Amino acid sequence: MADCRWAKKDPLYQAYHDDEWGVPVTNDNKLFEMLVLESMQAGLSWLIVLKKRKEFRRAFGDFIPELVAQFNHTDMERLLSNPLLIRNRLKMQAAINNAKAFIRVQAEWGSFAKYLWSFVHYIPEIHQYASCDQIPPYSSLSNRLSRDLKRRGFQFVGPTVCYSYCQAVGVVMDHITSCDRYSVLSHPKTLHV
Repeated sequence: MADCRWAKKDPLYQAYHDDEWGVPVTNDNKLFEMLVLESMQAGLSWLIVLKKRKEFRRAFGDFIPELVAQFNHTDMERLLSNPLLIRNRLKMQAAINNAKAFIRVQAEWGSFAKYLWSFVHYIPEIHQYASCDQIPPYSSLSNRLSRDLKRRGFQFVGPTVCYSYCQAVGVVMDHITSCDRYSVLSHPKTLHV
């Protein structure tokens, strides 16, 4: 299988690459999960996050925003004492804060998916990179998304985190053109969210 170079580094990467990365997501709980995980990744490798993903799902109530928004001091201490998680107090506080902001966006837009996908007019942005080296760390799209999320009270959502997030949930598709997944995902359709 011809694929993106980074996916060959570990079986977890390969499975993520083959099954999730670049696939359009419209389910709000999944969008919240990926937002939390991408924020947790800041300064770390995605492989670390993937290895801890199952425990994150358990600890964060399957990433149901309404549950996470209710987390209190006791929950914070539980999260920070769990060695299977990324135990960064600021990132944990941001996840709880972001759950509250996520719910506010849902209330305003009807769903977070409607809000997020409006940035690309509900059609995935398909790039045509021949090499992983051509993929940028951020873009004008991720800059706009970052600014708007911060304006809405989200934390740990800089342009680079937002670009990774957009890649993860298929808002942008950055499989290289020689990757088998590129041929599958390079025919975008308008999403109905």
